[in-house]
Amino acid sequence: MNIRKIDDRFATTGQVRPDDVAQLAQDGFAAIVCARPDNEEPGQPAFAAIAREAEKHGMKAVHIPVTGAPSAAQVDRFEEAMETIDGPVLGYCRSGARSAALYSSIGQ
Repeated sequence: MNIRKIDDRFATTGQVRPDDVAQLAQDGFAAIVCARPDNEEPGQPAFAAIAREAEKHGMKAVHIPVTGAPSAAQVDRFEEAMETIDGPVLGYCRSGARSAALYSSIGQ
């Protein structure tokens, strides 16, 4: 995984796999936000598998699937989720770009 730190609150990466989650928890992430729709490409892990692993490691997991530019509703949902998370958040999608777009949309 190639994690790109945006600031102390948020970082992005490409696809997370269930076996990555333990290391993310050890690295200090409090939550994972997935901006990738399930079944976007063959072999992609389902968000539910990531969420199960996150829960096992005391992390919150939020799914806000985005195709293209984030909608106002998706940005609102992301902002609400960020307000409930204490600590650093890792956003992911295929490349990290949609996750970064969500974060920049809330003016951080």
